[in-house]
Amino acid sequence: MANGGGGGGGSSGGGGDGGGGSGLRMSSNIHANHLSLDASSSSSSSSSSSSSSSSSSSSVHEPKMDALIIPVTMEVPCDSRGQRMWWAFLASSMVTFFGGLFIILLWRTLKYLWTVCCHCGGKTKEAQKINNGSSQADGTLKPVDEKEEVVAAEVGWMTSVKDWAGVMISAQTLTGRVLVVLVFALSIGALVIYFIDSSNPIESCQNFYKDFTLQIDMAFNVFFLLYFGLRFIAANDKLWFWLEVNSVVDFFTVPPVFVSVYLNRSWLGLRFLRALRLIQFSEILQFLNILKTSNSIKLVNLLSIFISTWLTAAGFIHLVENSGDPWENFQNNQALTYWECVYLLMVTMSTVGYGDVYAKTTLGRLFMVFFILGGLAMFASYVPEIIELIGNRKKYGGSYSAVSGRKHIVVCGHITLESVSNFLKDFLHKDRDDVNVEIVFLHNISPNLELEALFKRHFTQVEFYQGSVLNPHDLARVKIESADACLILANKYCADPDAEDASNIMRVISIKNYHPKIRIITQMLQYHNKAHLLNIPSWNWKEGDDAICLAELKLGFIAQSCLAQGLSTMLANLFSMRSFIKIEEDTWQKYYLEGVSNEMYTEYLSSAFVGLSFPTVCELCFVKLKLLMIAIEYKSANRESRSRKRILINPGNHLKIQEGTLGFFIASDAKEVKRAFFYCKACHDDVTDPKRIKKCGCRRLEDEQPPTLSPKKKQRNGGMRNSPNSSPKLMRHDPLLIPGNDQIDNMDSNVKKYDSTGMFHWCAPKEIEKVILTRSEAAMTVLSGHVVVCIFGDVSSALIGLRNLVMPLRASNFHYHELKHIVFVGSIEYLKREWETLHNFPKVSILPGTPLSRADLRAVNINLCDMCVILSANQNNIDDTSLQDKECILASLNIKSMQFDDSIGVLQANSQGFTPPGMDRSSPDNSPVHGMLRQPSITTGVNIPIITELAKPGKLPLVSVNQEKNSGTHILMITELVNDTNVQFLDQDDDDDPDTELYLTQPFACGTAFAVSVLDSLMSATYFNDNILTLIRTLVTGGATPELEALIAEENALRGGYSTPQTLANRDRCRVAQLALLDGPFADLGDGGCYGDLFCKALKTYNMLCFGIYRLRDAHLSTPSQCTKRYVITNPPYEFELVPTDLIFCLMQFDHNAGQSRASLSHSSHSSQSSSKKSSSVHSIPSTANRPNRPKSRESRDKQNATRMTRMGQEKKWFTDEPDNAYPRNIQTKPMSTHMANQINQYKSTSSLIPPIREVEDEC
Repeated sequence: MANGGGGGGGSSGGGGDGGGGSGLRMSSNIHANHLSLDASSSSSSSSSSSSSSSSSSSSVHEPKMDALIIPVTMEVPCDSRGQRMWWAFLASSMVTFFGGLFIILLWRTLKYLWTVCCHCGGKTKEAQKINNGSSQADGTLKPVDEKEEVVAAEVGWMTSVKDWAGVMISAQTLTGRVLVVLVFALSIGALVIYFIDSSNPIESCQNFYKDFTLQIDMAFNVFFLLYFGLRFIAANDKLWFWLEVNSVVDFFTVPPVFVSVYLNRSWLGLRFLRALRLIQFSEILQFLNILKTSNSIKLVNLLSIFISTWLTAAGFIHLVENSGDPWENFQNNQALTYWECVYLLMVTMSTVGYGDVYAKTTLGRLFMVFFILGGLAMFASYVPEIIELIGNRKKYGGSYSAVSGRKHIVVCGHITLESVSNFLKDFLHKDRDDVNVEIVFLHNISPNLELEALFKRHFTQVEFYQGSVLNPHDLARVKIESADACLILANKYCADPDAEDASNIMRVISIKNYHPKIRIITQMLQYHNKAHLLNIPSWNWKEGDDAICLAELKLGFIAQSCLAQGLSTMLANLFSMRSFIKIEEDTWQKYYLEGVSNEMYTEYLSSAFVGLSFPTVCELCFVKLKLLMIAIEYKSANRESRSRKRILINPGNHLKIQEGTLGFFIASDAKEVKRAFFYCKACHDDVTDPKRIKKCGCRRLEDEQPPTLSPKKKQRNGGMRNSPNSSPKLMRHDPLLIPGNDQIDNMDSNVKKYDSTGMFHWCAPKEIEKVILTRSEAAMTVLSGHVVVCIFGDVSSALIGLRNLVMPLRASNFHYHELKHIVFVGSIEYLKREWETLHNFPKVSILPGTPLSRADLRAVNINLCDMCVILSANQNNIDDTSLQDKECILASLNIKSMQFDDSIGVLQANSQGFTPPGMDRSSPDNSPVHGMLRQPSITTGVNIPIITELAKPGKLPLVSVNQEKNSGTHILMITELVNDTNVQFLDQDDDDDPDTELYLTQPFACGTAFAVSVLDSLMSATYFNDNILTLIRTLVTGGATPELEALIAEENALRGGYSTPQTLANRDRCRVAQLALLDGPFADLGDGGCYGDLFCKALKTYNMLCFGIYRLRDAHLSTPSQCTKRYVITNPPYEFELVPTDLIFCLMQFDHNAGQSRASLSHSSHSSQSSSKKSSSVHSIPSTANRPNRPKSRESRDKQNATRMTRMGQEKKWFTDEPDNAYPRNIQTKPMSTHMANQINQYKSTSSLIPPIREVEDEC
């Protein structure tokens, strides 16, 4: 290599300053590959005498810096003396910056002077124009106008170019965004090249045509130069643009590249300033729509400023430390790598200062002094804020990654430990087989530790994300568009139910707006708020969207308990997933828990059932398959029914099963229900073990050759959704039987007795003042067999929707005389607010007062009621959960502690008797028994109707029930609870543990307590099988339909309708009743008979479908017990042994003839002089003087009844609404004795055609 000897001449000449004797001074950044020269080689290289004198003289006049030698290569024609040229690179940047700044200032000065001069000249010309007159002015204005047009043209051209340049560099267009991102990416690329070159000397000779990194850097800087020109053209203020940070970066990085090409030298210099481009990283990410939240933008801003300042300062330290101080002839340099400088700056900013690496040069130390001030301030402020932002980032802020072949649902709304645990317990129950569904919870509040632990226990199937369904970005995070469904949970304990419903409706709107096809299942608290869901265009219940109204179902369950106590418990257990708990001891819990393990499932029926009637298939499933089928789904072939699917509960023997019929079953496992689908008569006819009924070869052939009506099934792990081609067709007509012509002729079509849908009894709207009873009026009125509703509420209480309680009790499948009178006891201010929804229902009265007043309770004859319902509208206004049910508990205990002195005497059976539906009354030969007589009785708050089987026609039995003292504990009650744990306070004599689950407690098992929490299971049941919710609503609401909901949404009240064959056909539907075994046609099975024999006999003989038992709690004991408490047994097995005191839950058919025979009971008016009485529950006092207790022949009884019926038909039309004087203002009824009240109750209305039988029992 060539080396210069400028420093050695003095030594060889024997004079000078002796610099050559000490050897050559090397640059501070020379590494192992640098050239090393000593004094001897330097002297020998310049030993000629001709050059010695010249070298000696030059050493005297040249500066010391000429003695420095830089590494060179043989191929590069560098300076033979190795002189450094850093000043040339720096000068190019300085000249560019200050030269441009001078030109801008000069241009502004000239422009300012030109503007001032033009302004003065303009004033002079204007004065001359005024003085010269108009004629001369016209001649001088013309050239001026031409000049202005030229200037305007020039300004327009410049403006267009400026606008074009502004569009190119802005991020408003796609081109601008691409250009901005490209400039940033190339800046980072240039910074990376600097990192690579920092391992080389600060200044070195490089061949541009062979150095690849130099060529790339040159290309980058040419692009930066062009971009700089665009920015300069687009800038409004050129001076401020010249002083911008990005402009300064370009000044000190672009010109040195061109100088390096010219000099064939490379100077690392100020290329580290490219790190300042990192400050724009946040803007680039915003242009790309990556950063959207304020926290993320702020975090990236802080990080980019901190890192860019750190890297830039490290680059400056690297430059000065490896170069040295210029005034020290660059002799005090030290070899530091760039990354060591980065380490030094971090240690300095953090004020740690280990001292292992430090600055030696004066420039470096001076820079560190100022950097410590700014760097320490930045470190102390930026780093804690960065850590805080990172720490505050949502732990659950990621996105859901869908798993191929696995569905997922999104659960949102009220997400708490209680709601989530109840939901997961039911949704992931083992009885649902393998639930291949992942649950994604979305909530805007991070879970607490307990909820987080719950999620971790189910981490394989549960994920939680923090966000809101009202934010489309969060909906995209949970992949709502690919979700199988979205479930919205409601806060059942909120103080403002309407506000909670409004929140859930907004969630539905947001989700449907994002993805209209998503299936939504939402909980609603108030029934009237369901109407708002109909306003959402994409809401479609036919596609699976469902709204589970908790108030509607809760009050519907309670209403059904008024008709058949214990039914609420049975239905609640059917749609809840409960594990089988085996108990060896012979206790009531053993039989109760066996029934609790049953759930409701759906399955398509096998082709082996095609052509058979529903009772036949039902019996076959129960006897052979050990399945209980209670309903089917059908699609009417009649065009008038709009080809709409409907669910028929126990439709009767007129319906024949067709291919693709969907059946509703009660079973303990989803696998058991598959038997109905796999059953084959050819292969399984002789099979006795139902577990062996599996898919056979015949079934495989059917699967290979699908029928024309193959049902399209959508399986959801234990349930199937509706399919458009899977409904059975009817053989003759709709199963809703239309009454005969003679019956229709007897009905007055001009009187509105039912609502427009024909599903409920209806009357003209009544003012609330007409139904209000004072305490004295109520005490003088004979009320028996009625329903007392004790309601707590005031003006500020939230409405609970009493219409949902009344509607099931006013279903049209009851005859008018069978309707139980309803008496509300509570605050009149609250009831006035509810009255708008109740004024169209008949047989409703109000007693203003309080349920805690015993005087009010005695006034409404609570000891003679069929059921007492205790409700409260103030439960959610109390923060302490243990006190939320205080009013209901106090009212329940108050009633139970009441004592009644009424005694029960000898009761006379009703002479009219009773005939089951479908039986001919005139022919005793057609009946399985000779006669069935109805005998109501008055007991201690029970009012038990009794079926008596007669040995011979005409024999009238006498039933004598004696009890010394009546107690409030015999009054049938059902109490609504909010807090499940408060159930322990209802029964003081039970042994329930406070931690026992609600369904295991005695009050719930007996049907005397109901909590809204049991309805949580409906969310899971509806998702897996949306038919379940339809069936439950059909059973408990009395026949509410989507059409009726749409009508109520329009008018908020039922609309009356005329009796047409179509509306009257809607009356023909099943209802739930309780059948007694103590007497009657099934008395022979009550004493040790099998439940299966009872099931088959009731189904074959009366088309009654039995599905459970209401048994005395101590019936299993060998010794007699005085306890009157009963519990529910769901779907007992065939061989289950019956006891005489059992009450059987059954689904009964509607009897069209019962209304005619009972007309006299519902419209009794004995004489025109007698005062008006309450219909059905308010009875007149018959004379008892000529009423001997002697048997009467059947012919004499029928003759008397026919005479009474004729007289009643003359006084009032059949099937009309309440009498015009049904609500008198002055009731003139004298107080009655107990004996008279007992006799009057012979005529009280019944609630079933085969009457519910409850025998008289003593108190526990």
